[in-house]
Amino acid sequence: MNNHEIDYKLHGDDMQFVEVELDPQETVIAEAGSLMMMEDHIKMETIFGDGSSKQGSGLMGKLLGAGKRVLTGESLFMTAFTNEGIGKSHVSFASPYPGKIIPMDLSEINGKLICQKDSFLAAAKGVSVGIEFQRKIGAGFFGGEGFIMQKLEGDGLAFVHAGGTIHKKELAPGETLRVDTGCLVAMTGNVDYNIEFVGGVKTALFGGEGLFFATLRGPGTVWVQSLPFSRLASRVFASAPQRAGSDSKGEGSITSGLFDLLGGDRR
Repeated sequence: MNNHEIDYKLHGDDMQFVEVELDPQETVIAEAGSLMMMEDHIKMETIFGDGSSKQGSGLMGKLLGAGKRVLTGESLFMTAFTNEGIGKSHVSFASPYPGKIIPMDLSEINGKLICQKDSFLAAAKGVSVGIEFQRKIGAGFFGGEGFIMQKLEGDGLAFVHAGGTIHKKELAPGETLRVDTGCLVAMTGNVDYNIEFVGGVKTALFGGEGLFFATLRGPGTVWVQSLPFSRLASRVFASAPQRAGSDSKGEGSITSGLFDLLGGDRR
């Protein structure tokens, strides 16, 4: 194996975190800001890109590897956690919003996983975190993820996270699945992916489901989430009090509610 062999344990249900067990000199890489806690003898180091052998050892290779992450909207840097002790140590990573963490053994899915650009959480050192260009114009302009999606390659463990409940769907050869573009989490590299118009002016304008959906054609495996973070954020924003001005005693403000509760004078 080219990747470090790490063990893990998932904790929680809807607010999960993953605890990774590292043997001496084993390393796990993670997105900046995903660390929850780590035990003694774990060394934390910021690195360019993903630190994989595919990235290259020279300066140009490191710059290209880091540049790929910029195209997916991620940071130039990742964080590597290495056990420098003589016994086992643990490091834990948490999801950034309510949902599930999905462990992916890349050796069982032909060494390649395509996922939405913000779903990667952590992986064994040696897993390459790159970009996947969607060659079809429709997928590029209307897919929500653009021409570029994230690509994980290697033969080790990777962890991706998504919102709500996660459903794993096995597609037979030629079988088609239509998915809301925001609900697509990940798919194996052999799934054909495109974007289609929902059809019908009335459906497009008043259906409330958006103008386009993703069409996935097997064979392969697809992971779908029930609550994309963008959908959750839009509902929270829509429910937030909307008022003009910055008067702290205005209608709908927290201060206004306290004054009403206490029977205070709001003049």
